[in-house]
Amino acid sequence: MQLLDPHFNKENQEDKRSILDVHAQLEDGSRVNIEIQLNNKHDMEKRTLYYWSKMYSSQMKEGMDYGELCKTITINIVNFRYLSHIHNYHSTFQLYEREQKLLLTDMLEIHFMELPKLLIKWRNREVDPREDQLVRWLLLLEASEDEEITQVLEEIAMQEDQVLKKAMDEWERVSQDPEVLLAYEARRKALLEEKSALKRAEKLGEEKGKQIGEEIGEKKGIIKVALSMIQKGLDNQTIAEFTNLTPEEIDKLRRQ
Repeated sequence: MQLLDPHFNKENQEDKRSILDVHAQLEDGSRVNIEIQLNNKHDMEKRTLYYWSKMYSSQMKEGMDYGELCKTITINIVNFRYLSHIHNYHSTFQLYEREQKLLLTDMLEIHFMELPKLLIKWRNREVDPREDQLVRWLLLLEASEDEEITQVLEEIAMQEDQVLKKAMDEWERVSQDPEVLLAYEARRKALLEEKSALKRAEKLGEEKGKQIGEEIGEKKGIIKVALSMIQKGLDNQTIAEFTNLTPEEIDKLRRQ
């Protein structure tokens, strides 16, 4: 396996700041991109398809044949419930014919791994990290917040999984580095503030939309909510998510 540039397909500062990313090429040429997303930006499926397509097309060089393109896999590890209608913590998507369920090609593969669902299954003893390597590695992401998980993983690492032991030892080593700790705390604070801002915007949208919508109609209520969000300095994307106004409508409100 060869690690590639983790930011090759990140085009805006928000993506570079808020997402942990590993981009690799396997021995058979397959491309794999693993993203860890902590906050729900409500655009995961579109972002995923966009960056998957960039990763797939980036293989194409001058003079290459289409037959030389390799399988491209995107793995999204998310710290929120994303697919509410699915109980499994791990969901896999590919290209299928709708009626016959015929797989068109295995060149596209998209995974969603939802940590909150996994933790519920872990607490209900529905999954066992001793028997499932994927479970143990995903739980490792939560180990710093759960002493029981840490204890179980340490036992597995000592008894049977040297790779896991190496990873935990390395984390212990770097966590003693003052610069790493400062960077971690700064990143953690920024993410918490971002999450809090999203919740405040959502609450504001719900409260204002309900109150004003009842008084003077839904459209006028939405416009007043949008104006309030503009005054608070929120960007067009956030306003659009909570009001369903178009970018053009929001820009028009900004000019008022």
